[in-house]
Amino acid sequence: MLKFGCTDEVSPLRHVLLKSPKPAFRSRTSVEKHWRELHYSSPPDLERAEEEHDAFTAILKKEGVRVDFLPEDERTGMDSIYVRDTALVTAGDIILGRMGKTSRRGEPAAVGDFLKSIGLPVLGRIEGEGCLEGGDVVRLDDAVLAVGIGYRTNREGVRQLRQLTGDRYRKIIEVPLPNWNGPADVLHLMSLVSPVSDRLLLVHSRLLPVFFLQEMMDLGYRLIEAAESEYSSMAVNVLALAPGLCLSLSGNPLTKERLRREGITVLDYRGVDLSVKGSGGPTCLTLPLHRWR
Repeated sequence: MLKFGCTDEVSPLRHVLLKSPKPAFRSRTSVEKHWRELHYSSPPDLERAEEEHDAFTAILKKEGVRVDFLPEDERTGMDSIYVRDTALVTAGDIILGRMGKTSRRGEPAAVGDFLKSIGLPVLGRIEGEGCLEGGDVVRLDDAVLAVGIGYRTNREGVRQLRQLTGDRYRKIIEVPLPNWNGPADVLHLMSLVSPVSDRLLLVHSRLLPVFFLQEMMDLGYRLIEAAESEYSSMAVNVLALAPGLCLSLSGNPLTKERLRREGITVLDYRGVDLSVKGSGGPTCLTLPLHRWR
């Protein structure tokens, strides 16, 4: 069996699952048909998205990350490029989510089938009235999870998560998310907080509840505030490749300078058609399967 498992969000990334634009978007005709109903800001150009994804993948491979790609699947649509939301990989288990966005309900099963095909076990899945999307789950360390509660993840989903993980986590913190721009908008917990190194979080604190910020500090985390003017351009959404090494969407110079002042090395990629138009940054594009140090 392949090695797998993630205890946190910052240990060196060894293996990741991606989905390229072509099997997700399918064709220009399909993009034109669906982009409005999926609330993309404008129709992504398939060829440019492919070029951007190739460059994104090249960065991961240069850092020694094994990359597997999901195939086209009739159960999925354009949003399936944002593979993070489909599952949670713990230190020893894989749990498939259930999407709060109904147009994405077929994605977890497609991911589960692929993972089984490469020899990785799936412990269980969120079912019934439960909803849980991976973008709402932040592995703070091997004993603490934070889970955003909003339009995409509900308390029934978290209840099932607790049941499936048993005593693996000492604490699962439920973090209420704001209405923001309503149910059609993409607001996951990882839109507001991203671990960037050991005990160091990049945050947009204005939209986080006070108790959560206080609890993070009580647990020994230091907080870097992303620039307010760069929130809408996904400045908070960064992917840690290793402690102190992050991958970020191009732009957002104020936030990147704040990270660099804390000793964080920031790599970036161009993602106009890959990320910006669908509001999905580097964490959204990746499902980490193995982090290890």
